[in-house]
Amino acid sequence: MDLDKPKSGHCSNASFSSNLQLYSYCHGSCSWRIRFALCLKGIPYEYKEVDLAKGEQYSPEFERLNPLHYVPVLVDNNVVVSDSYAIFLHLEEKYTQKPLLPVDPQLRALNLQVASIVHSSIQPLNMLAVLKDMEKMFGAESKPWAQFTIDKGFSALEKLLKNFAGTYATGECIYMADVFLAPQIEQAVQRFDIDMSKFPALSRLYETYKALPEFQASSPQRQHEAFIHKP
Repeated sequence: MDLDKPKSGHCSNASFSSNLQLYSYCHGSCSWRIRFALCLKGIPYEYKEVDLAKGEQYSPEFERLNPLHYVPVLVDNNVVVSDSYAIFLHLEEKYTQKPLLPVDPQLRALNLQVASIVHSSIQPLNMLAVLKDMEKMFGAESKPWAQFTIDKGFSALEKLLKNFAGTYATGECIYMADVFLAPQIEQAVQRFDIDMSKFPALSRLYETYKALPEFQASSPQRQHEAFIHKP
């Protein structure tokens, strides 16, 4: 990890200038959702890769930013924000271009709920560190557990969005729910072999997300320090 040599995020303009620094792990869905939000809002930023597979999150430099040793971390001038949910809300409140939360109270609450399910009830239960700890403690393969927790979360999301989904998760505009859903579905398919035929609404949304330039630009493959990671 090189904390002294910033690189521009892939969704930023060629004439790069920004006070934002994003400490990110290119393959992590939490980091990806913030890169996706920054791209959608058109906010340039300095991209700094933190390689979790190499333990760079435990370096003294990074620990000063986040003692919990998690990414992403956003540095916005003198404000340091960790946790993707908190980072998203910070960006939404401060950078008002291209709002990613709807004004309508019902749709706003739905977006917050969908994002919370992904952020709190799905992703933490199948993150790399947790699965490795499970295998060490219980001596069992962790993939079935990950598949179970993802299926459970996706089943709830499928029911929750059934009467609201349009082109995007909560209608015809892309919002917070989509920002959190897109990387999670991608990882569920590519990393955990989830059968998306069981979730027709989420599967249709996934096809929409994959075609978005902002989603492609924020993908792990497009990051400066991207590397092949085999969990």
